Amino acid sequence: MAETPNPRVKEINISTEMRTSFLDYAMSVIVARALPDVRDGLKPVHRRILYAMHDLGMHSDKAYKKSARIVGEVIGKYHPHGDSAVYETMVRMAQDFNYRYMLVDGHGNFGSVDGDSAAAMRYTEARMSKISMELLRDINKDTIDYQDNYDGSEREPIVLPARFPNLLVNGTSGIAVGMATNIPPHQLGEVIDGVLAISKDPEITIPELMEIIPGPDFPTGGLILGRSGIRKAYETGRGSITMRSKVEIETKSNGKEVIVVNEIPYQVNKARLIEKIAELVRDKKIDGITDLRDESDRDGLRIVIEVRKDANANVLLNNLYKQTALQTSFGINTLALVDGQPKVLNLKQCLVYYLDHQRVVIRRRTEFELRKAEARAHILEGLRIALDNLDAIIALIRGSRTTDIAREGLMTEFNLSEKQAQAILDMRLQRLTGLEREKIEEEYQSLVQLINELKAILADEEKILEIIREELLEVKERFNDKRRTEIVTAGIEMIEDEDLIPRENVVITLTHNGYIKRLPVSTYRAQKRGGRGIQGMGTNENDFVEHLITTSTHDTILYFTNKGKVYRTKGYEVPEFSRTAKGIPIINLLGVEKGEWVNAIIHVEEFNEDWSLFFATKDGIAKRTPLTSFANIRNNGLIALNLREGDELISVRLTDGDKEIIIGTKNGLMIRFPETDVRSMGRTATGVKGISLDESDEVVGMEVLEESADILVVTKNGFGKRTPATEYRRQGRGGKGIKTCNITDKNGDLVTMKVVNGEEDLMVITTGGVIIRIPVSGISITGRNTQGVKLISLNKDVDESVSTVAQVDKEEEKDEELDENELKLESLQDQEASEVVDTEETPVTEETENHDTDENNNE
Repeated sequence: MAETPNPRVKEINISTEMRTSFLDYAMSVIVARALPDVRDGLKPVHRRILYAMHDLGMHSDKAYKKSARIVGEVIGKYHPHGDSAVYETMVRMAQDFNYRYMLVDGHGNFGSVDGDSAAAMRYTEARMSKISMELLRDINKDTIDYQDNYDGSEREPIVLPARFPNLLVNGTSGIAVGMATNIPPHQLGEVIDGVLAISKDPEITIPELMEIIPGPDFPTGGLILGRSGIRKAYETGRGSITMRSKVEIETKSNGKEVIVVNEIPYQVNKARLIEKIAELVRDKKIDGITDLRDESDRDGLRIVIEVRKDANANVLLNNLYKQTALQTSFGINTLALVDGQPKVLNLKQCLVYYLDHQRVVIRRRTEFELRKAEARAHILEGLRIALDNLDAIIALIRGSRTTDIAREGLMTEFNLSEKQAQAILDMRLQRLTGLEREKIEEEYQSLVQLINELKAILADEEKILEIIREELLEVKERFNDKRRTEIVTAGIEMIEDEDLIPRENVVITLTHNGYIKRLPVSTYRAQKRGGRGIQGMGTNENDFVEHLITTSTHDTILYFTNKGKVYRTKGYEVPEFSRTAKGIPIINLLGVEKGEWVNAIIHVEEFNEDWSLFFATKDGIAKRTPLTSFANIRNNGLIALNLREGDELISVRLTDGDKEIIIGTKNGLMIRFPETDVRSMGRTATGVKGISLDESDEVVGMEVLEESADILVVTKNGFGKRTPATEYRRQGRGGKGIKTCNITDKNGDLVTMKVVNGEEDLMVITTGGVIIRIPVSGISITGRNTQGVKLISLNKDVDESVSTVAQVDKEEEKDEELDENELKLESLQDQEASEVVDTEETPVTEETENHDTDENNNE
C-alpha cells in the first residue's frame, strides 16, 4: 500500500530555498538595518530612537529620563532587536567625539575618546538634543508617511522631516551584505550653504560646490592632507582622505624639544594610540622619546611626548606619523538608500535629493495648514451666518424638540453644512456679545488671507524654495559653529594630488609618430648659435620631434588635432622620462582616433572668460572662440572647429580680444590684421578667410603680435632671421599678404614663424631628433627680403632638415670653451651672415581688397 503524502509538507529544492532566503535576509539588512536614507541621513534604529523620545515627550526643554525607559520603548514598539544594540546606538548619538552635532543629550557616563564604555542604561539619563528637534519639526503636520511596525500594532515614520541635511552633517557608517557605507561628518553651515547654492543654481558643478563645502569636518578636529581624495569622493562617491593629528613642537627652557598632540584623527582611540607609541619605544622601533604622558582634561586633549636632547623632533614626528594612528586614512563610500534602493552618490546628488525631500515636506506641510485653515474658515462662515440671523436661529433652536431636529433645521433653513450647524449648536452664549462677534470677523478675515497665501505658495515652486532657504538659514543661525578640521596641502607625498605636486617648469615633446614625454626645462642648456646641439631624444630613422612646448606641471595642456578636435591633460599627467628616452604613445594618454594626430599644443593657466582661442588652418581659415568653451573636455575629446574637406588645423593661440594676428605661409608671405576682424564664434563654427593662398601655398604659422616685437622665421634648411614687426603693415583679413623672406634653394621653404622680443631662447628640432637651444638675441635682425643666417648645421648625408621650432624661457648662457671645429663653424656662419643680401624688393602682391565673406562660417 502506497504511503499517503502529508499535505502540509512541501518539497522544495534546498539550493533554491537557500538562495531565496539569503537574498531576503540581505535585502532586509540593506534596507532595514545598515544603510541610511538619503533624505534624513538616518538608519532605522536612529530614526526609531528619536521618534520614540519625541513620542514620550523627552524634548530638549524637558527633564532627562532614564535611558532604560527609552530603550524599552524602542524595542517594545519599533525595533525588534536586542536592547544592547539600541543602547549602544543611543550612546554614540550622545558622544561629542563621534557625532559632529550630537542628536542625543546624555546625562551621566556616556564613554570617552579612550574607548571607555558607557555606564549601564539603568544609570544614565537622556533627552533629545536641541538640533535633533529640527529633524522632527513639523512631523505632526502630515509632512511624512508612516508604516506599520513589526507586528502591526503601532505606526512609525518611514523618514523624518529633517530640517537640516543630516546625511552629510553627521555622516554615518555601516556594513550591509555585500556593501558598506562610510560617510564623514561635515560642518553644518557649509552644507546648508551648499543646499542654498543648488536651490539658486541647479546647474552648479561639483568644483563650484567644493568652494562652498571644502571637505569633511570631524568632531575631533585634526588635519586633512590634500584635496585629491576629497575631490574624488565628491565627484564619484568613493575616495580616501589622509587624516593627521594637530601637533605642535615646543622648546623647553633647557633646550629639549617636546611634541604636543592637541587633536587626533577621527575615530582614533587615544588610549590605544598612547599604548602603541609606548610599545614602539619599548621595542626600540622608535628612538629618541624620553617621556610620554597624557595630560588631557575637561578643557581638551593633550598628549605630551618629550624628545631626547640629541634627537630631531621633526624626524621623530615623521616616524610617528608612519607607524602610529597619529596619521591615518578615512575611506569615503557615500552609499545611501534612494527610493529604497542602495546607490553610491556624489556630493551634488546628496544635496539634490535632500532639497527634493524638503520640497515635499514644505508642500505637504502647506497643504496640511491649508486644509486646517479652510476647515476653520468653513466653521467661521457658519458662525457669521448665525450672528447675522441670530433671532431666527434662536427661535429655530428653541422650537426644536431634539438636537438632531435643530441641526437638520439649521442645515435646511440656512443652507449650512453639518459641521457648521453643529458648531452653531455648540456655540456659547458669550459669543453673542459685540466684542466676540468682532473677534470672529477678525479671525475669519485673517484666515482668508492665510488661505490665499498658502494657495500662492502651492502654486509657485520658487516660493517653496524661498521658504526652504529661510528655514535653513534659521537652523544655520542657531547651530552653526566654527570648522574644526583644517585642510592643508603640504606635508605628504601624494603623486595623484595636484595640490601637492611641485609647481615647476617642464618641456613636453611629441614626436611625429606620436610619442610624448615630459622633461625638466633645465635638461637643455644654452649653446652658441650654429652649434650642433645635443641629442634631445632617442628616435629611429622614421620618427622625429614635431611639437615642443614649455609649461608648468599645474597648467592645463590642450591638444588640437588635424581633425579639429581638442583633448586635455594636466602638465604633471604627462609621464616624465630621461632626455634620451622615447616616451609613451600618445594614444595611451589621450583618446585620439585612428588617422588623427596632434597638430597644435597650447597650455592654459586658468580659463578666463575674457580670453579667446584663435585658430588658423592650412587653407588660410581663421576663427576666434571664447576660451571658456573649452573648460570642460570629455575623455574622448571635443570638437574645436569644423574643417572643410582636405583642410587641417595648423595653429592655435590665446588672445585677450585686443591683439593683432600675423599669419605666415610656406612661400614666404605674411599678413597682419586685428583679431577683431574675425568675430567671436561658437566652438563648432568653421571660421572665415584669414589669408588668400595660391594653389601651391599653405599656412605654416600663426602668432599673436606683441608690441615692439620682432618676427622670427626659420626655413627648412636651418636658416633664420629676425625682422621688426613695424616692417609689416596692417591689412584687412583675407588679403594675400606681403613678402617676409627670400625663399631660395639654399634656405628652403618656410617651416615656421614666431613673434619674439629677444628675451627668450629658441629650441630648433630637426628630423634627426637633434635639439639646439639658441638665444634669440644672437640671431641677426635683417629686412623682410633677406634669406637669414644659418642657425643649425644639418647632416646632409641623411637629408636632415628642420622639423619644428619652439621658444622657451631664457636660460643664462654658460661659458664654454669652443673646440677647433666649433670655432671654424662660427667663423663660417659669420661669413655667411655678412654675405646676406639686404635689398628691398617689391612685394609679390600688394595689399588686396579685404575678402570679408563669411560663407565659411558654419556657426
